[in-house]
Amino acid sequence: MKTYLSAYFGSMFVALAVTPAVIWLARRLKAVDRPGVRTVHTQPVPRIGGVAVFLSAMSLILAVLFLNNAIGDAFRNMRPQLVTLFCSASFIFLIGLIDDLKGLPARFKFLAEFLAAGSLCLAGVRISSVGITEQWTLHLGLLGWPLTLLWIVGITNAVNLSDGLDGLAAGISAIACGAIAVFAIHGGNVVMAVLMLSLLGSLSGFLFFNFNPAKIFMGDCGSLFLGFTIASASVMCMTKSAALIGLALPALALGIPIFDTLFSILRRFLERRSIFAPDRSHFHHKLIELGLKQHHVVLIIYGMTLLSAGLGMFMLVTRDNGALIIVFCILLLLLLVFRVAGSVQLRQTLSGLHDKYRMANQRKQYQSSFEQAQLHFRSVRTSEHWWAAICNAAERMDFAWVSLTTTKKDGSIDTQVWRMAGSEPDLSAERLADKSRLVIMTVPLNRNGSETSHEFEIAICVNGSYESAGHRATLFGRLIDESEQRLAVGQQQV
Repeated sequence: MKTYLSAYFGSMFVALAVTPAVIWLARRLKAVDRPGVRTVHTQPVPRIGGVAVFLSAMSLILAVLFLNNAIGDAFRNMRPQLVTLFCSASFIFLIGLIDDLKGLPARFKFLAEFLAAGSLCLAGVRISSVGITEQWTLHLGLLGWPLTLLWIVGITNAVNLSDGLDGLAAGISAIACGAIAVFAIHGGNVVMAVLMLSLLGSLSGFLFFNFNPAKIFMGDCGSLFLGFTIASASVMCMTKSAALIGLALPALALGIPIFDTLFSILRRFLERRSIFAPDRSHFHHKLIELGLKQHHVVLIIYGMTLLSAGLGMFMLVTRDNGALIIVFCILLLLLLVFRVAGSVQLRQTLSGLHDKYRMANQRKQYQSSFEQAQLHFRSVRTSEHWWAAICNAAERMDFAWVSLTTTKKDGSIDTQVWRMAGSEPDLSAERLADKSRLVIMTVPLNRNGSETSHEFEIAICVNGSYESAGHRATLFGRLIDESEQRLAVGQQQV
């Protein structure tokens, strides 16, 4: 018990002493987070507070290796795995620090996280089996590798994305560390207990400076380090006990960041944006939009996290179906909270999925039409055949009409017009627009060496979205570009 208390209070006091020095250093290095469209603070704030968390936690953890007691022996017996964990966590910390100071592409950080998680798997830190009930254990075999990678990388990024308000990521991570520490002590896993208590102490000291109004942010170096270490620790707990609670308890304690990450990915997928794209639609942003103040939002999320972790603790005294019921009920509770906050809108999600599926089918259909038109254009050798190919392509890609106006050197004008099937020759744009919205474009066409000028006017049926019309206009432009060169070659041969 003395070692546990020393790990917690020791790291807390180190954090209280080191954090002011990190604040001073960050200002000297100009490593500050300036107000922007994604932020809620109004003044520049130092953003490398993860340095204080990292130093205070690691200093106490490494000191335990030199203790001459049972806990020190336990640490030394796990030295290969712990060295891999510390090296991997330090690597992730450095990646985050470089990102805070210089900026790194999101994909590069993502790759670094997979490499660090892969090194842990190679060292034997991976999920090999999950005890669903006392009688039924799910042996994963080789599937344990991808599951471990996804778990570690997923939790790392979930904690990183939760770092949007003063003290939010640090507080949630502290609660998760406390929950894992309780589970580790209950299971006799002294190594993970000391590891989590040291991290909890460092966060406790850091929160003194990080809570609203924050004097320092933890930055990516802190949030990535925390997420990676917590995820890795939960996997190491699983290697000691295959019980479902080994993963369920950390997942419930981090339920809000995990759900927020999943819904953010879904939202960006439906909006056809990169999953790494920033936005202001996270769970904490939704609560602020409801009129709550920043510190109230943080306290509410703290309370929900404590409730989830506290209810999850009942899995320590329940068995079989009871544990599964607890997990299911807590997940439903979290979903309900997200629904009330407006982060989950079932109708809009289903509508978005339907629209995305419809547009994907449209693009596939028009791409096929474009490829067929390409074949038609490649057989063109004369101007007459070229115009026929234009009409064929316009019909395939749902154009309302295409007109080609040719102005000759002597000033005479010749106009050729194609209209969609069923359209009267005198049908005006206004009347046609009653049937379908149109995008009308004028495209000049300059043929090399020609004494005449040409101008296209194309009217494209919107068919549900202007993006679809724009896509077809682009495909039509490609056809014109490709055909002009072929037609010029054909005329030379004639």
